[in-house]
Parts: sequence; structure tokens; C-alpha cells
Amino acid sequence: MVSTLGVAVVGFGWMGRVHTQAYARVLHHFPHLAVRPELVTVVEEVPGRAEEAAAQFGFAGTARDWREVAADPRVRAVSITAPNFLHRDIGVAMAEAGKHIWIEKPVGLTAEDARAVAGAVGKAGVQGAVGFNYRNAPAVEAARELIASGEIGTVTHARIRLFSDYAAHPEGALTWRYERERGGSGVLGDLASHGVDLARFLLGDIEALTADTAVFVPERARPTGATAGHTRAAGGEMGPVENEDYVSCLLRFASGARGVLEACRVSVGEQNNYGFEIHGTKGAVFWDFRRMGELGVSRGTTYQDQPVSTVYVGPGHGEYAAFQPGAANSMGYDDLKVIEAHRFLRSIAEGTPYGATLADAVHSAAALDAMTRSAGNGTWETLA
Repeated sequence: MVSTLGVAVVGFGWMGRVHTQAYARVLHHFPHLAVRPELVTVVEEVPGRAEEAAAQFGFAGTARDWREVAADPRVRAVSITAPNFLHRDIGVAMAEAGKHIWIEKPVGLTAEDARAVAGAVGKAGVQGAVGFNYRNAPAVEAARELIASGEIGTVTHARIRLFSDYAAHPEGALTWRYERERGGSGVLGDLASHGVDLARFLLGDIEALTADTAVFVPERARPTGATAGHTRAAGGEMGPVENEDYVSCLLRFASGARGVLEACRVSVGEQNNYGFEIHGTKGAVFWDFRRMGELGVSRGTTYQDQPVSTVYVGPGHGEYAAFQPGAANSMGYDDLKVIEAHRFLRSIAEGTPYGATLADAVHSAAALDAMTRSAGNGTWETLA
């Protein structure tokens, strides 16, 4: 029997919309899910935005203050898609109120913030899911299985890249994303957090790292009104960009493998160029998010001049069968969030975590903190 689960979405920018759409679609793709999400409240402080969301998606009500959700007994699960600097306060409060939480990365501004939310979730005995969506791609799950099976031998080295141009325009508004106090570590939290999660998901724990960072667009114009996404603000008062546009990082894994992680938000000519190249003693595996359903795989016994084949993922890989009946049919970004919603709701229904958890968020945040320290002092940082 399917039971109803009241949900709220706190913060209705682009990511709040993505979460809402995932709740609306999840039973279409996973009809045997034991809970049915019911949209109770959408919270947004920008005037009119919550009301528009309620009218479009069918939320029962709206609010300007997230504390109303914490006190609402109808709400049992909350998506936290507000800006990073609010994650800790909202996450802890919702967990303490007995709400399950699906929270976007990087879960606050520091590892201390992530640990605080994780601790509150653990103490309250609720479920906590984190928005590391790229690990949900069926091709990424297929790559993980291939690596674990030993088909490419022992992993020797890997490269993980996350290049984008969303902040490349010099007229991009100086929003909270570019402030240290509200946006944290810039591209580290935005993109490198995903890179760390992919690295751990595929290759195991990171033992140590050293990093370098840079700001390439040092000033931006302050916006004069409410912003959404990556708004431009030509002609406004200029202010300093306080956090990182770019990071490069050398990784040492507990397995002995080596890695390179690189992320940039101002890469002109790059749109969502995310992926990895993983090499082993007998082969290699390659993935590009822009060709999400494909893997480049090299395996065999020839070593030198060994070819790379394109493998199209299909119903036997990850959650692909919930979306398409045969290999090489395309999936998209929003489908990864539907998978995430399914795993979050399944965790609630069964009382067992599925998918990325707050523990994963803590590991990622600890690595980001170590990158920041390393970039400042030029040393290798060990991760506990």
C-alpha cells in the first residue's frame, strides 16, 4: 500500500524547481515506490516566486520563512535548495524537528557545517540525502562496477574535470555565490564538491591532496534587485570577488592510485564539460557528462596500442531501465534528480539509506577544506 508523504521545498531557484519536478515525476518512473510525495509548502523570500511555484506545481501553500515548515506537522520531508550559507541552519532545524532532508551540496560552507547537519540527522534518526547527482548516471554506476571487477586491472591514475562558463561573462552579477561569507569556497563548493564525490564513489577514499586556486575575474557589478541563476548586472557598483574561480588538485588515494581534479567556473568555450578518465594496469574507462549514456572502455591483453570501444549503457546499468527500454536512448540531467528523489523516498520508506548521504557530504567538505588550506600554505594535506 502506498502512503502519502508531505514534502516542502525551501528555496525556489533553479534547483528548487528541479527537486519539485523530480517529486512530480518519481512515481511515473518508479511506480512500486512505497511512498507518494505530496507537495505541501514552497518557501521563497523573493516576492511572488513562491506563489508562481504553487500555481504551476500544485503546492498546497506558500511561506516566506522556512521556520514555518519546521513547525508544520504536515511536512515530513524537506528539500533544502536555498543558498549555501543557509544550509546549516535549515538542515539542523529540520532534522531536529523530525523532518527527513534532501539537501543540496556542499551542505554549508565548511566541513564543520556538514558535520553539524550530519550530526543532527543522526541524532534525530531521520534520513538525509545529498545532491551528488552525477554518481546517479547509469554510465557512472557501470564504470564503478567495471573498475571493481578488475577489468581494467589495478587503477593507477585518474583525471576528473569540471569545466563550465557560467561565471565567465565579466558582467555576471556579484551575487552571494562570489562572497566568502555566503558562498563559501566558490568553484570548490559549486563543482569540485561533485568531483570529490565522483572520485570517492569510483576509486575509494582520498588519503592526501595538494591544491592551487585562482580568481580570474576579480571584480563584478552588484545587482540592484532580486537575482536568479547567473544574472548579469552591467553598470552597477563594482565589488570584489572573494572566492575561487579555479582549482587544480593532486590526489593520493588510499589504494595507492594518483589523481588530478580540476574545476573552473570561468572556462570560456566550455559548457558543462564534466567527466573522468581512469587508467588501470590493463585498461581504462572514460566518461563525459555531455554524452551521458556512453562509456569509452579499453580492456584486453594487448596493453600497447589497445583500442578504446564506445559502450552504450542500457537497462542493465544503474536505474536506466526506469527511463528507457533499450540501450543508447538518451537520458538527461533532470532524470538524475528523479533517481535521487527515488532513493531519498525509498530511504524514508525502508529506514535504510540509499544513494549519497550526509556522510558523503562530510567527506567531500573535508576535502574542500583541505584544498583551501593547501592552496594557502603550499603543502600536502592529509585527510583523516
